[in-house]
Amino acid sequence: MQSQPVHLDSIIMNLSKMLKRIVGEHIDLRSNSASVLPLVRADTSMLEQVLVNLVVNARDAMPDGGQLLITTEKITFEASPDSSHPEARAGDFVCITVKDSGTGISPENLPRVFEPFFTTKEFGKGSGLGLATVYGIVKQHQGWIEVSSQVNSGTMFKTYLPALEGPLPISNKRTPKPADPPRGTETVLLVEDEEAVRSITRLLLEHSGYHVLEASSGPAALKIWESSAEKVDLLLSDVIMPEGINGRQLAEDLRKKKTTLKVILQTGYGGEVMHDSSEFLRQTNTYFLQKPCAPRELLSAVRHCLDGLPAQREQLSLRAGP
Repeated sequence: MQSQPVHLDSIIMNLSKMLKRIVGEHIDLRSNSASVLPLVRADTSMLEQVLVNLVVNARDAMPDGGQLLITTEKITFEASPDSSHPEARAGDFVCITVKDSGTGISPENLPRVFEPFFTTKEFGKGSGLGLATVYGIVKQHQGWIEVSSQVNSGTMFKTYLPALEGPLPISNKRTPKPADPPRGTETVLLVEDEEAVRSITRLLLEHSGYHVLEASSGPAALKIWESSAEKVDLLLSDVIMPEGINGRQLAEDLRKKKTTLKVILQTGYGGEVMHDSSEFLRQTNTYFLQKPCAPRELLSAVRHCLDGLPAQREQLSLRAGP
């Protein structure tokens, strides 16, 4: 985590255009914020992932359209709130509420929505990791998330994050403006089964000048490859994916067909997932990134990989095993 004091309304505002594109014109997306909202200490990119996952989940619950409302407010609990979450406690918090008018969640499924791999969606429409990812990120921020729902009456997620106390310290040191992230014009084949992560990554790459072809699985990526192999300069793929082809297998297959293909593999499961692939990473100069990673880190890895710079050996030794 790269935590810093952040204003949640600023994050929502910066994401608003992308969120509207994600939900489509058939859903009325609105936001409402408190007049005065404390800062929270958080990793911006991780909170963006929380919001996108919740919005995608709400959109899927409203296939025929509906209303989606995102609100922020400060809430003070004088005593521990009546909540089953172990992180719930007294104190000052900033609450983000994502409320939809969709199909709702049945009572028997409601207690399981944050379980990894649990999903009620049809095969190929979701891996069941979206809400589990949200739960994990919120817990990392010392907060908690609650859900309430009624069938055919919509669902509401309330995320509580600890508010920072008092004003921020004023520093006389002038912080140098960071250099703009590296840009490019190459074509990237993005393979990611989680739609929220794929959407954020695609827009980040497109904003930096790259042309993006996206696929939700290995087989889908192979179909795109058949018609676009000459265009693709870089494969950016998740490691663990459904439908029988993982990221490493996809990379090995495409590299046989195009030896000059650059490859970056990502996973949110921890470096131990890539332990058996450490030699493969070294021999092929394949980059490896732990998800979630900061946008600047991703863009830097993409540029370095495309430019043929060697992957950082110390990063591989820490994250992908000895």
